[in-house]
Amino acid sequence: MRALPVFLRVTLAAVLIAASTVLHALPLLAVALIKVALPFRAVRRICDPWLTGLAESWIGVNSRLIAGFTRTRFVVVDEAATLQYDGHYLVLANHQSWVDIPVLQKVFNRRIPLLRFFLKSELFWIPVLGLAWWALDFPFMRRYTREQIERRPELAGRDIAATRRACAKFRAIPVAVMNFVEGTRYTPAKHAAQSSPYRHLLKPKSGGVAFVIEAMGDGLQGILDVTVVYPDRRPTLLDLFADRVGEVCIDVCERPIPREFVDGDYQNDDAFRERFQAWMNALWAEKDATYARLLAASGATAAATSAATKPMNP
Repeated sequence: MRALPVFLRVTLAAVLIAASTVLHALPLLAVALIKVALPFRAVRRICDPWLTGLAESWIGVNSRLIAGFTRTRFVVVDEAATLQYDGHYLVLANHQSWVDIPVLQKVFNRRIPLLRFFLKSELFWIPVLGLAWWALDFPFMRRYTREQIERRPELAGRDIAATRRACAKFRAIPVAVMNFVEGTRYTPAKHAAQSSPYRHLLKPKSGGVAFVIEAMGDGLQGILDVTVVYPDRRPTLLDLFADRVGEVCIDVCERPIPREFVDGDYQNDDAFRERFQAWMNALWAEKDATYARLLAASGATAAATSAATKPMNP
């Protein structure tokens, strides 16, 4: 596949991904309809493994396509993380590109529970995928601006309530709740506009992390702190399947959740909020250092490889 011209390779990859999506989504939606029509706990226990298995199969196909269509190297640094397929994790990551999602799915598929993202409510209307995410209990969040809340005060707190409802479902099943803490993809312009104190990252948004920890309490066994680095460029999905991504570096560090944050009230307790934000800022400073270390290690490896393959002068 790698020998095909770029246009043909990208087109073929897109067709295969679309076909795989439809083939997996049809049975997934059929099982989801059974679960909705028969809302009993026993039915849910039967249906949920089928839904998860179909999603993991779809991710597996995508990962094999990446391996078959590209020469991208995935360098995973696992800092003694005890990954469990039946675990309960909060996964925190920096956000560089839409490529982050297939990268994280490739790294964690069938090693931890299915990654579940908090999605914008508008994404429900994406053909096929929106319904599939709904069937898999991905929480859809509607964000309200300050102006909207000022006009309609009853909207205040609805996003928090939706987070709590979603997390109540997650307590009963193995889960990996995924949170891109920066809230948006990194760009140099956003970094400058924020006056971010971090060299490689945007500022972390602590509220969503705090609400998940508060809602799930002891239902979470720990945090998987993931740092994703693209040494060559911040790629698009087109770059990935056009084989323009040489290397992806991923650092996985398992962290305990400080006990003091399990029973706090981020929304109403100012002192608690300040402590939580200080903890998140310290974690992000460490992540920034990890990013720099991965970047330097990748550069050193590339330099060593170049020197080793450089022909000697006669």
